Amino acid sequence: MFVRQLQQTWIVFFLLLAGLSGCLSNDSSEGAIQLGVDITPNSDSIFEYYSDGERVSKSNVMVEFDFESTVSENDLRVFGIDTNDGRPAVTIDATVQTNISIEFYDHGTYNITAFAVDENNVNQSLVFSVPIELRIEWVQTDTTEPKTLAFDPRPVNEGIHPTMIEIRSVVENPTFIENQDASSQSVQITWNIVDELDDICQDLTAYIDDGDAKEWYTIHFNTYLLHELEVTYDEGQDNVDILHWITVVYDD
Repeated sequence: MFVRQLQQTWIVFFLLLAGLSGCLSNDSSEGAIQLGVDITPNSDSIFEYYSDGERVSKSNVMVEFDFESTVSENDLRVFGIDTNDGRPAVTIDATVQTNISIEFYDHGTYNITAFAVDENNVNQSLVFSVPIELRIEWVQTDTTEPKTLAFDPRPVNEGIHPTMIEIRSVVENPTFIENQDASSQSVQITWNIVDELDDICQDLTAYIDDGDAKEWYTIHFNTYLLHELEVTYDEGQDNVDILHWITVVYDD
């Protein structure tokens, strides 16, 4: 089926890591500590998978902060990361290890403070941003009553709002072997993006012939309200398969 082939392709794409990895440094000659931090995420996005309207899995983002490139005139005692999202700072013994791994459960741009403390209690810090996006895959098959996908583009950490919402949706009117001798039938569906004020922000109507599929790709820039993605079954009798992909996008 066309939808299932697209689903497999998109899942492979999800497994590719974004260019968030890298090394940051305060590059300062003032004081005794030159702080360097390598950042390695296991993904650039939190990933949620829905089947028939129910969330069946969620993959959070784990980011590793490595202080190995930090140098100091004196012995270092503490390395730490503060996510500035209400959680306490995470600290480690700098004489034992250099890596701190932190899990992010919600999308948003996090203003991270990395710091190091030496044996004389000299503290050097470095502030940088880590964007965590949200990707949703939503599947419903063999239906004439499409369910609604609700999604929240607002960052839980109350930080910078996303740049946009990227939406890709495919509706397929599959041909079933047992119906090959029957007259083919088309269906009419309408996509709607609806905000929490019940305003229809965007919509598109499509006719889908038997054995065919239609795709809707759009970008939405209102990231300050709750939204729903609806597929309305307007006309027809054939069951359809529906596959949505939604990405809440942040600037790097």
